[in-house]
Amino acid sequence: MTAPVFVALDTTDLARAKALAAAVAPHVMGVKLGMEFFYAHGGAGAREVAGETPLFLDLKLHDIPNTVAGGLRAVLGHVQPRYINVHAGGGPEMLVRAAEAVAEASNSETRILAVTVLTSLDDGDLTAVGQNGPAAEQVLRLAKLAEAQGCHGVVCSSAEVAMLRREMGPDFDLVVPGIRPAGADAQDQKRIMTPPDAMAAGATALVIGRPITGAADPAEAARAIAASMA
Repeated sequence: MTAPVFVALDTTDLARAKALAAAVAPHVMGVKLGMEFFYAHGGAGAREVAGETPLFLDLKLHDIPNTVAGGLRAVLGHVQPRYINVHAGGGPEMLVRAAEAVAEASNSETRILAVTVLTSLDDGDLTAVGQNGPAAEQVLRLAKLAEAQGCHGVVCSSAEVAMLRREMGPDFDLVVPGIRPAGADAQDQKRIMTPPDAMAAGATALVIGRPITGAADPAEAARAIAASMA
């Protein structure tokens, strides 16, 4: 039994990332590699770690439209992830250029996500950077923008999943980080939920890192989470 979970391999250690990926692969949908790993090892390292396991390449690109489109084409010339993402806050032209670049440069299985509001932020943090209003309103605004520009889905917190599923319909991908099993430490996440609750609310897939990778037995931690979601 595998769970709709991408395990976040938040490390720059190639050997550790490969070992973790091999350990959790029987129990989860895929693995996630972020910018710290990609900056250290590039596409070759990402391919080596993921192997045949679906990959979420979490680069969160955010720049002028031409730079983001060019960056995506460069990345996708070396690795073909299941998901790759950009920041929705980059605006309409950046999003549409990003979606076009993915469609042109990747195989048909790569899907582009737009990051809405990071799970480390809450309403107070948004106010501090001039984005007034509840986080949920900003998330919905950015999700609608991303869909209109051709993105396949968004990265959002579990707090917004049910609302987005109602508003965006059944075919829009909702990939949710900030997931913590019952009783786990929230750590640096401010908007969190347990895996079964997040899936019940309408998530497409979850991203779980330290509760698995920081466990004494990552394979068993991944198996237990998968069992809790059965």
